[in-house]
This record gives sequence, C-alpha cells and structure tokens, in this order.
Amino acid sequence: MDDMSGLPEEARKLAMERFRLLQPHLEQNESLISVAKAAGIPYRTAHRLVSEYRRHGLAALVRKQRKDRGQRRAVSESLKKAIEGLALQKPPLPTAALYRQVLKLCQERGEDPPSYGTVFSIVRKLPADLVTLAHEGTKAYSNTFELVHRREADRPNAIWQADHTPLDILLLRPDGQTAKPWLTTVIDDYSRAVAGYFLSFEDPSALHTSLALRQAIWRKEEPRWIVCGIPHVLYTDNGSDFTSQHLEQVGAELKIRLVFSIPGKPRGRGRIERFFSTVNDMFLCELPGYAPSGGRVRGKASLTLAELDAKFRTFLLDIYHRRDNAETKTPPIERWEANGFLPRMPDSLEKLDLLLIQVAKTRQVRVDGIHFQNLRYISTTLAAYIGETVTLRIDPRDMAEVRVFHKDKFLCRAVCAELAGETVPLREIIRARNRRRRELRGVLRDRQAAVNTLIDLKRGDAEYAPPSTTTEEPRKRATTALKRYRNE
Repeated sequence: MDDMSGLPEEARKLAMERFRLLQPHLEQNESLISVAKAAGIPYRTAHRLVSEYRRHGLAALVRKQRKDRGQRRAVSESLKKAIEGLALQKPPLPTAALYRQVLKLCQERGEDPPSYGTVFSIVRKLPADLVTLAHEGTKAYSNTFELVHRREADRPNAIWQADHTPLDILLLRPDGQTAKPWLTTVIDDYSRAVAGYFLSFEDPSALHTSLALRQAIWRKEEPRWIVCGIPHVLYTDNGSDFTSQHLEQVGAELKIRLVFSIPGKPRGRGRIERFFSTVNDMFLCELPGYAPSGGRVRGKASLTLAELDAKFRTFLLDIYHRRDNAETKTPPIERWEANGFLPRMPDSLEKLDLLLIQVAKTRQVRVDGIHFQNLRYISTTLAAYIGETVTLRIDPRDMAEVRVFHKDKFLCRAVCAELAGETVPLREIIRARNRRRRELRGVLRDRQAAVNTLIDLKRGDAEYAPPSTTTEEPRKRATTALKRYRNE
C-alpha cells in the first residue's frame, strides 16, 4: 500500500474524512454498528475500512482505483498500439485517412472495428513530447521539451558570454557596394553589461574574437565605459574561432576557463541572444538601410561601418547601459560596479596584445623601415634592428600603426606616414642613426681593447722567452731595384 506522501491532495482529504468517521470506534471503543449507522455507511463497508486501516494505515482508507482506468476496454491493447503507431508516422496522416487504415487492419485481423470517436480519442491522448519527436524531429523536441541548464553568475566578471551575429542593416562598403556587417560581442553574464565588441564586413574569425576580447579586458579610454578585467569563465558556442588553439592558449595564460555550450542548443546563451534582439529592436530599426530577414529594406543604405560604430557606441553607453534590465531590474553598468568591485587585470597592454592580437607575418627590417601590405612603417627604434627579422601584430581597425615584436618581446610601435597623417621628422631619424653609429663604435672600441689586451699578453710572453743558443747572422734587408725608362 502506498504511503500518504505519494497521494494527491484529494485522496488525502478523503482518507481523513473516513478516519474521522471511524475515529470513535478506533479510539473510544464505541461499537462499530453504531458508528456505521451514525456515519450512514453499511456495516460491512465500515468493517472493511477498519481492517484495512489496522493493517496498512491511513493510506488504506483511500478509494481504490481500477487498474485498467483510462484504458479503452472496447479496444485491445495490441490494436491500440497499432493505432498509436499509425498516428506517429512521418509525415502525419489526417485522422480520416488514419481511421480508414484502422478499419482495413481490423478486417485483416478479424477484430470488431472501433468507432471514429474512439480512434480520434486515442490519437488525441498521445503525449505532446512524443508527437513532436515523431513528427518534427530531435531538434524541435529538444527546443520545446528538454530541460536547459542556464549558468548563473554570482558576481561581475564571473562569467562572460561571447558570440557573433549578422546585423540586419545594409552599410556602404569602401568599394561603393552594400553589405551587412557582423557584430562580435562579449557580455558580462551577471550585469548584462557589454565588455567589448567588434564590427566587420568579414565573416567571424579568431582575429575578430581576439579584438573583441582585447577591448573587453583592457581599460577603455571612454570614462563612461568602465567594464574591464579578466573573467573567470568564458562561455561560448562550438564555433571554430572559439575552439581554436589560439584561444585555448589565451585562456591558459590569463587563467580563463573556457566553457562551450551543447552543440545545437543555443538556449544556454540566452542573455547574449537577447542582447542581439535588443540591438535590432531598439537601435537598428531606426537607422537607414535597416533590412530585417524576409522584409523590405527601410530607407536607403547610407551609413559606413565607421559611422555605424560611432552610433552603436553611443547607443551602448547612453541607452543600453543606463536602462533597467528586464530581468535584474537594474541598469547593467550600475550592477557591474556595485559593491566596490575590483577587476583582475593583465600586467600590461603589450602583454595582452602579445596574447590576443593575431600574428600577421614575419618581416625583415630594411634601411627605410618595415614593408607590409604595400605600406611602409617606420620608427626610430628600428635603427638598431636593420637586417633583423621581426613579427608584426596588427589591429585591422587601425592600420596606421603596427606593433613590432622581436624574439617574442615587444619592441616598438611603427607608424605608416600615409595612413597616420604624420611623419617621423628627419632630425629624429638622424639622431637615431647617429645613436646607433655611436653604439656600434662603442662596441668596436670594446672589441679592439680586448684584442689589444690579448696582443699585449702575447708580447709579454715573448719578452720572457729564453735566449736562443745558436747565433745567426742578421739577414740583409731586401731592396727593390728601381726600373728606369728611356722616355724619362
């Protein structure tokens, strides 16, 4: 017999009502006949209930249900399973067509056919999750009925989420054509504040992820944008840029634990997905060139990528970060900086660049600078490294300068005069040349001094050498005969 903890509330109430009717006989020794008569129940029923109560307890006073309750006794179990099997076929059959197949099946098996209403009732009582799995497949079933584990952060920078999305807006490319840009975003799970982002016309890549993380981790020049630091967990999907060896090395160096969502189940990243929806609904829809999927383009595409970047940053800092979040009821920027939070920071920006910015290609320092992508980069520091092989790391958003590394150590920032709008003065180049020449001359003097010291030591050994026992006549000095010519 089941205990009371597993019974529904109505069954518990019924058991207590019957116990109160029998209580005078069970506790006060009144005759069962008088108790049954007062309760208005047959004596045999009262006797059975008392016996069941004494053997099995309070749960025995619950009305027993038929074991075949809910089952259709007019339809055999095998025929019922056959009807359910026909209803779960893909593509699904209309009920009328299914009923005709049931009639044909009953005729072949020699059974009495059920009514149309009976077949319809059996089909209607099939579990919704079973029908979804059979008719729409595993993905639809998991999106609707499977439990989702949502990670909850208990403090800022505990969990960051990163993802890419194409924006529903057409922008003008440098060649005059229109295209939709990609947005890479890093968002703090606890506060919903955006830590960093990157806009580009190119498809998502490991470089885009690195640039977004670089902006997210380092301190911003904009005083209103205070979100920074190294997260404890970075939660992403299974894209090749997130699962790359480069990002794995970054996580190991900065002590970031990389966590990936289950493939095909994006609901675990709901917060960043909702942010992308907010961008569409509150920002992009009011701009010229807005082009939602499946809809018409609103207005004429007139914005460039740089103009969209400026407008997006204004929206981010002045509206999104200052507006109450629907779930936390607090503006993201206020929730991030609450309780005097102190973020964990990298040692330097150069070290962060060494980890995050993707390596371009190795180049050799020439006498007129470094040549890269048909551009020439120069810095006075390079005067001491002419002929050396260096590594360039670039920020695609700003090609005016490149970061130069020599043997994995930061060397300098080299500037392209054509892009930066500034030139390195000639006097600075002359000073660098002279400084390098003085350094080299100093090295030569040191090396010459070492050679002279060695020669002096050898001469000293020659002075103390023992005199020779044999005497030799001094050789006559060879003279050269002077030729004379007749015409002189």
